[in-house]
Amino acid sequence: MVKQDIQTDKAPKPVGPYSQAVKVGHFLFISGQIPLDPKTNKMIEGDFKTKARTILENIKNIVESAGGTMDSIVKVTVYLTDINKFAELNEIYKEYFNPPYPTRSVVEVKGLPKGSEIEIEAMAYLG
Repeated sequence: MVKQDIQTDKAPKPVGPYSQAVKVGHFLFISGQIPLDPKTNKMIEGDFKTKARTILENIKNIVESAGGTMDSIVKVTVYLTDINKFAELNEIYKEYFNPPYPTRSVVEVKGLPKGSEIEIEAMAYLG
């Protein structure tokens, strides 16, 4: 098995000992993203929808840097600190994904890195 580290300046630098994404064969595993500005690596200000869009833009930039598109994404996991944001998440989600939508899990959690209220990770197939 050969693991290829995927990095782009168009997404936040990792804040710990992990990769933005790792490509193994035709699969791309994208690390959980919180709403960080790729230029400053600092949390962005704004409402929930702005934060969700920032995360999905960062994911888009990562998958594109590996040669894919948002349509390449087959699995998404979303972590929310408030499950009541589910409907807002769905509004933004439909702006970035087309049918057939990726499979998805949404989980409410007690806390996330840097006090974020949302984190999203994804897996893509680049075959």
